[in-house]
Amino acid sequence: MRTNKPFHWLLTLLAGATLLVPSALALRGGDDDDDDDDDDELDICEQTASVLRKAAQHEARDDSWIGFANCLNFTRRSDAVACLRENARALAEALQLLADQFDARLELCEDLGGGRYDPRIDPRDFVKGVTNPFFPLVPGTTKVFEKTTDEGTERVEVTVTSDTKTLLGVECMVVRDVVSIGNELIEDTEDYFAQDRSGNVWYFGELVMNFEDGELRDLGGSWRAGEDGAKPGIVMKARPAARNVYRQEFLANEAEDAASVTGLGRTVRVPFGVLNGCLETLDFTPLEPDHFEAKFYAPGIGLALEVNTESGERVELVGIF
Repeated sequence: MRTNKPFHWLLTLLAGATLLVPSALALRGGDDDDDDDDDDELDICEQTASVLRKAAQHEARDDSWIGFANCLNFTRRSDAVACLRENARALAEALQLLADQFDARLELCEDLGGGRYDPRIDPRDFVKGVTNPFFPLVPGTTKVFEKTTDEGTERVEVTVTSDTKTLLGVECMVVRDVVSIGNELIEDTEDYFAQDRSGNVWYFGELVMNFEDGELRDLGGSWRAGEDGAKPGIVMKARPAARNVYRQEFLANEAEDAASVTGLGRTVRVPFGVLNGCLETLDFTPLEPDHFEAKFYAPGIGLALEVNTESGERVELVGIF
């Protein structure tokens, strides 16, 4: 059987390109088979982080092999070389990200005290409406936020509707968020909230409609409690205290937002006015290990300001209607 010579040199290039893979695997996070014997020693929260890391490693490698298949079909050697190098770089970056995600999940496990995340949801424990002073939802009310971006002023209209949606047997209030820049619609989202008898406000999911050039692009970011393993989380504590850490949502590898209480009695200045007695939280997600947002909630109003801690970008309350 005659062997195609160009295929020989592509295989040689592949061998060289894969030399980058062991170095990427040596990053914190390791190989997916290295720690099988250690899993039994971990608690459930840490085991969850480990399993998600392994799933991401397999996905990254599958993507890399598909990329290699594409590289095989370049006739020019220079194109094939560039393709293989880019493929190896993409794999190394993917492995680095999942290692960072793994570390972030472990840190969150430590803050939460470990264990399973399986909140007990009994519809009898919930009340009609949401009256938490730091997260009040009054049907018919619209809050308007603005953020300055390179593309122009981003406008966010948050409207508390009179609609409800039942999830896990709990009647949730429907809040609509519409994001636009000028006349261009960017996002149209429905969020689902309910309050328990203790005063905690729970987040039961969201339907996210992302738009591009006036057309619906995708529903990325959507999740609903009770579907595909998704579970609700607390978006606002009844009695927030310094250093409280809590999950706001949970759908593995899709929705893993969490928050910690970082300040009480804060004063913030936004176009809407000077607001005293504000609660400050730091919101984060292991899915984006380097992304953090400081959020400020005013009593009787709710969210008034978001600040990206890295870029300093501010989403400010400009009016309530």
